Amino acid sequence: MTDASPPSRRLPAPRLPPARLPPARRAPRRAAGILVPAGLLALTAVPVVAGALRLSELAGGAAVLPADARFSPAPPSLVLHIVTAIVYGVAGAFQFAPGIRRRAPGTHRALGRVLVPCGLAVALSGLWLTWFHPRPEGDELLAVFRFGFGSAMALSLVLGLAAIRRRDVARHRAWMARGYAIGLGAGTQALTQIPALLLPGPPGETTRALLLAAGWVINLAVAEWFIRTRAAVPGAARRTEPVSS
Repeated sequence: MTDASPPSRRLPAPRLPPARLPPARRAPRRAAGILVPAGLLALTAVPVVAGALRLSELAGGAAVLPADARFSPAPPSLVLHIVTAIVYGVAGAFQFAPGIRRRAPGTHRALGRVLVPCGLAVALSGLWLTWFHPRPEGDELLAVFRFGFGSAMALSLVLGLAAIRRRDVARHRAWMARGYAIGLGAGTQALTQIPALLLPGPPGETTRALLLAAGWVINLAVAEWFIRTRAAVPGAARRTEPVSS
């Protein structure tokens, strides 16, 4: 005699709520999410103020900064360089806020669509100013540094854009961080030039070029540390970065 009872159904496994970090670990993350953008904004304050003063001067305001004979009269490429650098430096800082990426992915994508053109404009206008405008005698080494780091910034942004088009979030984040680090070089250069004030006389052109290059190198070193630290966290990019098409 066969059993006529219907076969038993296997119940689906209950869904567990997502794991949450304990408060002791959430607090440092929350603090880092505030301190990182705040630190970047502080670093970009010097070039933003200097750029705003230069724009005011070009618009007919009082001259506050030392005159630069290379840009008299001011070419449109200089104005483009200053304006896009201010937008790129200030708005770019908020792309490093995890809260925006998690809770407002649309804002993150919208900022990215503004920042990539601005960053490319910063890099390409800087290359234009370096290549096509006269430079003081002895500035050849600094021109090489500017051309090299400007090209690296443009390449980083292009590679970052290509990565997100392939939905490769980790590489997108890495290349965008490198591009932003180079673009923020002027902020760090304000600090690396402080040792020159301790010299008995004005620094030579080679010393000045090396101090300015140190700003870019320091920023790139910090960016690489940031990239490798994020890569050490399993799934960090997948949890915090929305994929944009």
